[in-house]
Amino acid sequence: MTDKIKELVLKCQQARSMAYCPYSKFPVGAALLTADDAIVTGCNVENASFGLTVCAERTAIQRAVAEGHRKFTAIAVTCDIKDSFVGPCGACRQVLMEFGSEWAVYLTKPDGSYKETTLNELLPYAFSPAHLENK
Repeated sequence: MTDKIKELVLKCQQARSMAYCPYSKFPVGAALLTADDAIVTGCNVENASFGLTVCAERTAIQRAVAEGHRKFTAIAVTCDIKDSFVGPCGACRQVLMEFGSEWAVYLTKPDGSYKETTLNELLPYAFSPAHLENK
């Protein structure tokens, strides 16, 4: 594991500890690696009106965009499930796809172990900004 991946995994685990999830009791953390090597984190933030809940991955994207980042190379995502790797939900996969399809995605367990995949593998045949060009 490279030092940068190790840091990304650690940051997503730290972000998980900040989750606001009084209803589901399912904390999730995410850490994005920007093209200029910054790490931006996010956690899930639930709402009593469940449809207004925001996932960790979307929180990280929104924070990163608000801080001026638009290009990303990787994301690490973690939750409290110990016996399997869990990926982003479909809505988060689509939001991540807005910013490119060739990133590394690290699905991380609480013990720090991870499985590397890509956004293309998680969301094949995705709808992307390219579909809106020259229509």
